[in-house]
Amino acid sequence: MSGSDAPAGTLRVVLALGTTQTLIWASTYYLPAILAVPMARDLGLPNSWLFGAFTAALLVMGAAGPLVGREIDRRGGRIMLALSNGIVATGLVLLAMSQGIVSLAAAWLVIGIGMAMGMYDAAFAALAGIYGRGARGPITGITLLGGFASTIGWPISAAVEAEYGWRMVCLLWAGVHVVVCLPLNVFLLPKPAAASVALGKTAADDDAAGDSDTRRSILLLAVMFSAAWFVTGAMATHLPRLLQEMGATATMAIAAGALIGPAQVAARLVEFSLFRNVHPLISARIAVSMHPVGGVILALAGAPAAAVFALLHGAGNGLLTIVRGTLPLALFGSTAYGLRQGLLGAPARLTQATSPFLFGLVLDTSPLLAIALSAALMMAALACLLMLRASRDASP
Repeated sequence: MSGSDAPAGTLRVVLALGTTQTLIWASTYYLPAILAVPMARDLGLPNSWLFGAFTAALLVMGAAGPLVGREIDRRGGRIMLALSNGIVATGLVLLAMSQGIVSLAAAWLVIGIGMAMGMYDAAFAALAGIYGRGARGPITGITLLGGFASTIGWPISAAVEAEYGWRMVCLLWAGVHVVVCLPLNVFLLPKPAAASVALGKTAADDDAAGDSDTRRSILLLAVMFSAAWFVTGAMATHLPRLLQEMGATATMAIAAGALIGPAQVAARLVEFSLFRNVHPLISARIAVSMHPVGGVILALAGAPAAAVFALLHGAGNGLLTIVRGTLPLALFGSTAYGLRQGLLGAPARLTQATSPFLFGLVLDTSPLLAIALSAALMMAALACLLMLRASRDASP
C-alpha cells in the first residue's frame, strides 16, 4: 500500500475506498442491529420480519454479484461504485418512508442491489482492474479501514436514533452516501488501464470457469467460502448466546464479543506487515484453522475460555475478509476477476443469509453440537484449501 514499490496515488485510492467501504458497511449491513427493534415497534411488526427483509437484501446481493462483477471487468469499478452510492441512498430514503412490511421489504431490496454494486467484492474487483496482481496491498488496506465500520456505525446510529428516531438515522446515512461517498468514488478513483478493461471484456464474454483445473479450483473455493461465511453469519448473530449457553454470564459474553473487532483489525495488520509476502493460500489455511482451535478450547474449558474463543474467531474472520479478495487474484490473475468474485460470492451469501436461522436451531438443541457444527464447517473449508495448489500459471 505504501513504499517505493507502490504506484503513485495508491495511498489516495486506499484511503478513498477504505472510507467509502467503512460507510457503506456501517449504513447497511450493521444497521439492523441498532434499528430493527425501534423499527419493528414503530411499524407494529415482529422483529423477525425486519431481519427477514434484511436476509432478502443479502440474497439479492449474492444473486446480483456475478452481473456486477462482469460489468466491472468490462468498464472498471469507478462508475459502478458511484452508482452504488446513489442506489443505497435511494433505498435508505425509501426505508425512512416505509409504513409497513411491503414498503419496508421493497426498500431493503433496493439497498441489497446497492450493496452488491458497492461493497467489498465490487471494491476488490475495482482494485484488480487498476493494479492487477499488485492489488493485494490495496485490498488489505481497505479491509483494514473497513474493520472499523461497526465501531463507527453503531454509536452514530444509536445516538441519532435515541435523539431523533430511526427514520432520521436512515436519512442521515443517505446523505452521507451522496455528500461523502459519491464524490470520493467519482473523483479519487482512477480509471483502470485500457489493457485491463480490454482483457476483462474478452474474458467476461468467454466461459469464466476456464479449463477443468480452473473449474475444480473455483468449485473448491466456492465450497470453502460458503462454509466459512455460514460460520461468520452464525457467530455474528449467536455468539453472545452461545457463550452464555457454555456458562458465561451476559456481561462476560458481551465483553468477549467486543474483542472480535480488535482481533479482526489486529489480524489484518499482521497480514499487511508480516504476511504480505506469504502466498494468500497460506493465510487462508491459517484463517480457517483459528475458529476450530477456539471451538475445541471453548468446548473443553467452558466459560473461562470465552475471550480466547472470541479472539481466535475474530482474528480468523479478519484474515478471511482479506483472503476473499486476494486468494482468487493469486490463483487466477486479474482477468475476469470481477465475474469470478461474483460467482464465488453468490453461494457464500446464500449460506450467510440462512445461517442465523439454521445455526439457531442447532444451538437450541445443544451448544456443544453448535460448536461442533461450526468447527466441522471450518475444517471442511480447510480441506478444500489443502486440495488447492499455491502456485498456478494465471494471467497477470
